[in-house]
Amino acid sequence: MRNSTYLKMGLNMLVHSKLRSWLTIIGIVIGVGSVIGIVSLGDAMQADIQSRLAEMDLTKITISPGYAKASSSMRGPSWMAGDVSTDSELTDDDIDALQGLDSIQYITGQISGSEEAKYAGETATLSITGVDPQVWKYTTTLKTQSGRLLEPADKYVAVIGSDIASGIYDRNVGINQVITINGKAVRVVGILEEKGAGDDSKIYMPIDGAVELIDDAEKDVYDGIIVKARSEDLVNGLMEDIEDKLMVSRHIIREDDRDFSVTASKSMAESVTEMTSSMTLFLGAIAAVSLLVGSVGIANTMFTSVLEKTKEIGTMKAIGAKNRDILMIFLFNSAMVGFVGGVLGVMLGWIVSAGLQSMMGSDMTSGGVSPYLMIEGLALAILIGVISGVVPAYRASKLKPVDALRYE
Repeated sequence: MRNSTYLKMGLNMLVHSKLRSWLTIIGIVIGVGSVIGIVSLGDAMQADIQSRLAEMDLTKITISPGYAKASSSMRGPSWMAGDVSTDSELTDDDIDALQGLDSIQYITGQISGSEEAKYAGETATLSITGVDPQVWKYTTTLKTQSGRLLEPADKYVAVIGSDIASGIYDRNVGINQVITINGKAVRVVGILEEKGAGDDSKIYMPIDGAVELIDDAEKDVYDGIIVKARSEDLVNGLMEDIEDKLMVSRHIIREDDRDFSVTASKSMAESVTEMTSSMTLFLGAIAAVSLLVGSVGIANTMFTSVLEKTKEIGTMKAIGAKNRDILMIFLFNSAMVGFVGGVLGVMLGWIVSAGLQSMMGSDMTSGGVSPYLMIEGLALAILIGVISGVVPAYRASKLKPVDALRYE
């Protein structure tokens, strides 16, 4: 027989066992749809994370006061989290102690706090970050949508986030407009591009001016020290050097007595990437269970088909059909069950992926389901169909004509 004959007879078997075949196909649809939906969602999450990491400065290291014993690389600086084991301060002495490290390109201290800011008769409590203008422009990845960044001669001027410019106050805050903080007039010289994060609602200003406006701020005392390594490859080694230097300069002997934390953007980025990959793999494995259930359904359907068509198999063999012909007819039938389930599963997977990405927010990179993933999903469904049908097809091909014709 020709392949076209096998295909025609396999299709005929599929059509004439509608309910049972479609129940089996539904199992494949759910399995393939789940796998494709979850894997494509994982790909979208990875793409979104990579795009965000591309905007990060992976050479940046943050030193923060206090040491959280249960902290990990996934956490941000302890001065931001507020969960530290001891009260401590970072000062100019710490910066001086690190100045001699060759791997450091830039180092600067910064302070932060929340104060009431008035504009056009309205008052809002905003986060203020004081930075060294001479170094900040080299250590930040923030960009302005209008105006400029801070300059060395600035003092009572500010660069504001996009939310402050057009969201927090009823009237938009523009370039050269004045915001009053603790009774002091601060002129806006720059508005940052929207980042979709906390930076959109922050005020950045020179540290000399910020010290005077933030109530609990002290001169030469910092809430964090920012270090920029000369290259990404030097970050891990530089973190160890920083810890060693500060342990000596702060006269700390035991690890339990540490009163500072060192974190790196690179470490956090790697942890997030690993976590996303592990989560996608775990969810994909769960979805794969549906495919296993679907394969059992195909095998069950094929065994039932062999029993129902035992007399027909005997008749075909009596008129000259060979074992190979019977084997191929049933294999084509099971492959077609997998094919139909795969096509519908790909469609379901695309819908599931689009829905999940939409639920997770508009910032999610969404390019739909990749063509390669569609092809792989369809091929997997067909492969499962063929594998599930091998044993029943083989048993059908080995039936003796006489025994088959006698079967009741």
